[in-house]
Amino acid sequence: MKLAKTLAGAVAALALSAPLAVADELLADYVAFIGRDDLYNSKGARLSEPWQILRQDRANFHRFGISQPGDEWDPIFKDMGNRAIMERMVQRGNIEGSAGRGIVQGGVMVRVKVYDNGSRDYVRVTVTR
Repeated sequence: MKLAKTLAGAVAALALSAPLAVADELLADYVAFIGRDDLYNSKGARLSEPWQILRQDRANFHRFGISQPGDEWDPIFKDMGNRAIMERMVQRGNIEGSAGRGIVQGGVMVRVKVYDNGSRDYVRVTVTR
């Protein structure tokens, strides 16, 4: 109990001190071409949200060996659990409107950057030219 009070005091002191700048840490940066195969889930249903399609693209690449020219390897989404949380990471992150529309239509090259800012992970998606 005494340790908990000491930790609580230390946390309160830190909260009252000047805020420290914490830079976002880049965990992954890859490029992927969103092709026709990425627009459909494993059961053949058409996906309608950009984060669903990005997740399917990574499942296709890592699990099913389906890729398009330009698709790059990433160090995070080989793991099925990480692909499962990808949708929330994209929703919490930043996806340009044009990128979202392009992903849903297919036939675009996207750049995906995965960050950790100390309190949560998030994804930033842009269309590459």
